[in-house]
Amino acid sequence: MRYLESRLLAEAAQVNRFTLEQNQAGGSRLPESDREDMEVFLARIRQLLPVLGPDILAPIAQPTAKAQPGGVLFCRIKGAEGRGQRTANGFVVFHGSTSVLEQRRSADSYPYVLAQRNQLIADGTLIEKDGFLVFTKDAEFSSPSAAAAVIHGGSANGLIVWKSAEGISLKQLDEQA
Repeated sequence: MRYLESRLLAEAAQVNRFTLEQNQAGGSRLPESDREDMEVFLARIRQLLPVLGPDILAPIAQPTAKAQPGGVLFCRIKGAEGRGQRTANGFVVFHGSTSVLEQRRSADSYPYVLAQRNQLIADGTLIEKDGFLVFTKDAEFSSPSAAAAVIHGGSANGLIVWKSAEGISLKQLDEQA
């Protein structure tokens, strides 16, 4: 069991999708045949996790200009600029993107926006720097609108505010596809 725990914690730490409170498991030395049996169990765990809920072992999608129509998309407001892209699970905002520091009044009507921004600040994904909140790592959201709302500091329609480098909205890109 310690072997599996150690391997799972190591993979989760490498993926860095969530903050691990305890990430030092005491691994155990096993004979090679037992290690191979444990690797079979680990493979089954990897198959089941996506079905059971948040997959702590799935890496966040990396930026690839050809992966989606329009390539990397931009969300801009008041000097802040988010860079991101759709993923199989929703939308990823890339490391180094910025968000407005102050929340807009519309955020009060959407507690989800407040909760999500506060969670990202609490776990260190968003840090204050030079009058903005800066993404310290890639962050995946459930939708383009959820990502845009965090960047805007209030409600936002992700299909309209995320645009290609040429200024074409995500909605227009979807219609062209």
